[in-house]
Amino acid sequence: MKKQCLKLLMASFVCLGLFFLSTYCGAVTIKDVKPGEDVFSYIAREKGGFDQTLYQQVIGAANAFKEGDVAIGVGADDEATRQNARTLLANTKIKDLHAHPLLVDSVQKFIWASTDKAKLLVVQDWTMGKLKTFLLTKPELEIKAIMGGLNSDVIGCVPKLMSNQELIKVDAKIFNPLPGTKIGAKGYLSARIQPNSPTDDPEEIVWQTFDGFSYAVGDLVIGTNPVDGSKESTTKIETALKDVVDTFKLNGVVPWCVLAHVDVQGEIFKENPKLVDFYFQSLAGTEAANKVFDVTVEKMINHAKERKGQRYGLYYETGQGSDFTNGAAEGVDMVVLESRKYGFARGLKEELAKVQPQGAYTHFNDVAGFIGPEVFRTKEQLVRCCLEDICMGKLHGLSAGLDICSTLHMSVSLDDLDWCQDQIMPANPCYLMALPTKNDPMLSYLTTSYQDHVRLREKFGFKVNDAMWEFFKRIQVIDQAGKPTKHFGDPIWVYYQYCLAKGDKRAQDVIMAEGKKKFDDIHGTWLKTGYKVPLASGHGKTMGDLNPELDKKIRALYADAKKAIWAEFTPEFIKTIPNSLQVATMSTDRENYIVRPTTGEQLNDQAVATLTKLRDSWQGKDPDVQIVIADGLNANSIMAQGHLIPYINEVRKELKAAGITVGEQNIVMTSGRVRAGYAVGDLLFAKSDPNKHRAVLNIIGERPGTGQNAFSVYIAAPKAQVWAEKKCDHNIVKVVCGISTMATKPETAAQMTVKLLKQMWAM
Repeated sequence: MKKQCLKLLMASFVCLGLFFLSTYCGAVTIKDVKPGEDVFSYIAREKGGFDQTLYQQVIGAANAFKEGDVAIGVGADDEATRQNARTLLANTKIKDLHAHPLLVDSVQKFIWASTDKAKLLVVQDWTMGKLKTFLLTKPELEIKAIMGGLNSDVIGCVPKLMSNQELIKVDAKIFNPLPGTKIGAKGYLSARIQPNSPTDDPEEIVWQTFDGFSYAVGDLVIGTNPVDGSKESTTKIETALKDVVDTFKLNGVVPWCVLAHVDVQGEIFKENPKLVDFYFQSLAGTEAANKVFDVTVEKMINHAKERKGQRYGLYYETGQGSDFTNGAAEGVDMVVLESRKYGFARGLKEELAKVQPQGAYTHFNDVAGFIGPEVFRTKEQLVRCCLEDICMGKLHGLSAGLDICSTLHMSVSLDDLDWCQDQIMPANPCYLMALPTKNDPMLSYLTTSYQDHVRLREKFGFKVNDAMWEFFKRIQVIDQAGKPTKHFGDPIWVYYQYCLAKGDKRAQDVIMAEGKKKFDDIHGTWLKTGYKVPLASGHGKTMGDLNPELDKKIRALYADAKKAIWAEFTPEFIKTIPNSLQVATMSTDRENYIVRPTTGEQLNDQAVATLTKLRDSWQGKDPDVQIVIADGLNANSIMAQGHLIPYINEVRKELKAAGITVGEQNIVMTSGRVRAGYAVGDLLFAKSDPNKHRAVLNIIGERPGTGQNAFSVYIAAPKAQVWAEKKCDHNIVKVVCGISTMATKPETAAQMTVKLLKQMWAM
């Protein structure tokens, strides 16, 4: 890769994206619009009748620019096309959009079933332009009286016709509070504490929760993303979070949730109903994309029924771009696909209402910025996306939250996120994420910190759910007048309160000393080594600022991550890999790899030839397992001392002990993403016995930014028939994450890998 100035390269992302995406995917051009013409009459004029592809393109072209829409093939070629598409859309009647869905599948049928037919009759003859005026000028009660009659395609077309300020105007007058709470009410901003740990360490998770409470943050849910989504690991974390809620007597005030797959949560719930407080699942906007998540409409309805009589229902995570990055956009633009996710959630809310007599307790948060620059690249686009999604979520009658976030390979800085928050807050979303710092220590992306919540509450006058605010007073981080006390921002004090609630009779100074030792063991270790997790305490110039030491460390990690993204395997490192066989993807260089992610998922012609030769050399005696080593987004995590070779040696040892054969050569892939590993399996095992399992272990550098340079291993292990049909994807793959000398040890990870592989083959 040419060594270019990172700042200049980031500034050029949009231009590069337009060039590459337009070249490979094409864009939509609408040259002229006749007076009074709508979408359907325009299509008839152009095609002599209805054309579904052109329909999808015209609707998509009305969107504000995002790289993802161009990748799908529905982005406007220029601003004139965008305005023409909006004119056509504004002239189109609601009933015509309702009758002509952009995609018919099980998700669409479920959305149709949950659309109020009586309310649809009221608005069906309105044009979209009239609907826009109605939403901007009428009060909340009148809007709520008709919005149930709007299906998701119609709601997805609303943002296309609105400016940011118009979206804010609508967002700021529609509120769907959770039953029995002020969460999602006007003037309230709630928080999901996200206490993630690179090793799923319950102690680290619990202390991050104490940390959030110390800043009077965390009234929506305590929700952990597990590294290991297995039943055993999920149970361990559920138990730790339950203990915190039980000890502080917060049952019915704030739920806990472990964001493993919903099937795993459901299995644990059936065995121990008291352990699983709240179900979670990521949702997609198409049937095909949900299949990648191992989700169907029927499955989610059944899980909704399992919440019968429970206080808490279903929690969802969505994001513009998730469908197309999983190859399942089906020609539909990102905004409408996002709206369809909310339609899916609205239908499930109705299912929950049948079994939750106190009211369906359900909400979602949008995480579009988490996906990467293939979706969009700038802070302005992030703001736009959030405002669109809040509007669509609220119009679906949902409690709509946000993860105002960015990956480290996007051109959005730590300070940019503050600007984004300030632009979005007038829309009054239901909630935001909350972590000790802006940098997630496990997922390695940028989001909102506890002290961002403090800053935003002060600046915009937002309040915390009343019941939780009383708890913050009870543990004395907030005084009776609603002001921070001397204990504000002191997680050790919250630990003391936790011990008291446990009935601990020891002296305060003894407990506090113990708490400090625990705090230092976690936070102090992280400061020195990058191992474990950061914990916030105190503040900077204002209570909304990190303390200077922590702020300096986070900024250093951010700078290091920006460098690591551009790192490549060195020739010297490749020489250390035994029996290496080098291949590459379609990415022409590192720059191309980041700008056009799909190129990193496809093998180039030379790689195909090399792997075909390898397969032929097996002469029908193909191994059970093939190891692939890819740089991913952090080659440094693979090249770090004591990472790769110990893992390879141990995994080969474990496989041999289990009687599993493994290819002698280690395939080393340049500019390789996860799906490139599947492409290797497609090629190598296409001619294997279709009824025998064959596996690819894809060792790959993951997102930098944790300070640990951790890598992951994606285990794809279907029968050879699946490889031959090229049907291997994320939905049938297991992952071992967070592997480093400071987190999950390479040798331990190797043992976990083989254990998972054997479980997958035993199913």
